[in-house]
Parts: sequence; structure tokens; C-alpha cells
Amino acid sequence: MRWSACAWSPPAARRAASPPHWLVIEALAGDRPEAGPSLAVGTHVTRALRPEEIGRAAQIEAVAAGVRAAMAEAGIGDAADVHYVQVKCPLLAMERIAEAKARGRAVATTDTLRSMGLSRGASALGVAVALGEIAAEDAAEARLCADLGLFSTRASASAGVELMTNEIVVLGMSAAWSGPLAIDHAVMADGIDVEPVRAATTRLGVAAAGQLGEAERALVVAVLAKAEAPRSGAMRGRRHTMLDDSDISATRHARGFVAGALGGLFGETEIFVSGGAEHQGPDGGGPCAVIVERPPVTARKERE
Repeated sequence: MRWSACAWSPPAARRAASPPHWLVIEALAGDRPEAGPSLAVGTHVTRALRPEEIGRAAQIEAVAAGVRAAMAEAGIGDAADVHYVQVKCPLLAMERIAEAKARGRAVATTDTLRSMGLSRGASALGVAVALGEIAAEDAAEARLCADLGLFSTRASASAGVELMTNEIVVLGMSAAWSGPLAIDHAVMADGIDVEPVRAATTRLGVAAAGQLGEAERALVVAVLAKAEAPRSGAMRGRRHTMLDDSDISATRHARGFVAGALGGLFGETEIFVSGGAEHQGPDGGGPCAVIVERPPVTARKERE
């Protein structure tokens, strides 16, 4: 039996500080009195990719295998019990492009900014394949960042220049784990679609008709979301201007927009919203995971 806990500050302490913030999840070995299933954590680091593999089928396959390995480490046998997969993935830099060309290899793109989207998209498709959300043959390289109908409901990918591997963290529920923490997820159809997130929070035992009150907020450990400006240029039939601002990237607008919507639901500003949602939820929407601290089993039984 493994035990999961989270290092976090109570609401009063959180109000004294300003976001951004740290979320530290601790996994300990040994029996604990709290019975599972509880939050389970699994990690895996893939092999280092070659520059010509970034944003291509090789990355999709590597991430899919890595997610399966992380699930096995976490003791999660059913993909339905996975609620959030974070992938930190590589991107192309000019020296990496030059190194590939020196070996006679062509990279997916010579636009370093576009390589971030291709890498995030390949990572998300890898997650979707591993979780059985799409078939491996449907995750074709030609559809990468082109077919918006292909997406994972639980992937969150971020690209960085500091690595060539794919660092994967799987969060889910497992009977092999005990502890006070539980996780669920929802899919936002657009940036103001908060009701599925409310439903996920309610399934975790934290419910409110409107914005969470102080007692409910105290049980919310983390809110983890993806955000993307709709490529159609419209949201619910209304024009948006996130893609038209020449000074501020659309991803900045989308992150602030979704953080505000979720902040209104949770009554909390410490919310993690990641931009760049290629194949991570539907166009203009995205996955959202919620982690809560449950009361002890005895308290829950008394309440029931």
C-alpha cells in the first residue's frame, strides 16, 4: 500500500500570498489507516528524442509507451481511473535543427515556435492512445495539429527547451494507494463551460450551488486546467478577439480568461491554467482536473 499526501497551505495562509504557487504531492511507502482508493501518482521519463523525431509519430509512440509505464508504476490498471497526465516535452532550437540537417535528417518544422505546438500535440495524442481515447492508427502524423477532432480528455502538455526527453506524470485513483486525497476530471467545451467542472467537484464530495464557500474551498487542493482560444474566432456564436491582438499572444488571453471563469467557481485564485492545448480537449476548450482532500473515513461514514 502506498500513501499520497499534498504539501499545501490552508486558505488563510494562501490569501496572504500571491499566485503563482507550488503544488507538491508526496508519495510514501507503507500502510496507513486511511483505506483506498486514493490519489495515485506514477512517473516516467522517455528516452531522449532526436530532433527529427519531435512533433512526429516517434514522439506519439514514445509518450504512449511512457504513459503506460507510469500507470503501471502507479498501480493503475484501468485507463478510466486516470484523470490527469502532465507531459513536459521538448522543442526544436536552431542548433538542434542544424544538428539534424548535418546528419541528413529533416525536422518537422524549422519554425521553433511552431515546434512547441507540434511537440505538445504529439504528446497529447500519445496520451490519448495510451488511455484508449483514440486508436493508434488514427494518431497519424499527418493529422497532428490538423484534425481538431482528435484529442485527449486528460492530457496537459507543455514544451520546453531544457530537455529532449518527455517527462510524464500520471495522476489517478488506485486501490493500491491510501491517503486523504482524491482526483476527478472534466472537459470544458469552451472557456466558460464551468458546469462539468462543478460536476466533477461534486463527485469528489465538495458541492455548492454557486461559488464554493470557505468550508468547501478548504478541501480543494488543486485545480489543473488547459486553455486555448477557439480557432474559429468565435465562442458560443459571439466573436472573440484573442487571436487578433498583435501585442499579447492568444494563449495569454485564454489562460487569463479560463482562470477567471474557474476562479469564479472555486472562489480561489491559486489555479493552474496551461496554454497551448493542441489535441488537449476540444477546440477552444480543455481538460480540467480537481484534487480534493477528503475527510477521514470515519467522518465520512458518520456523515452518511
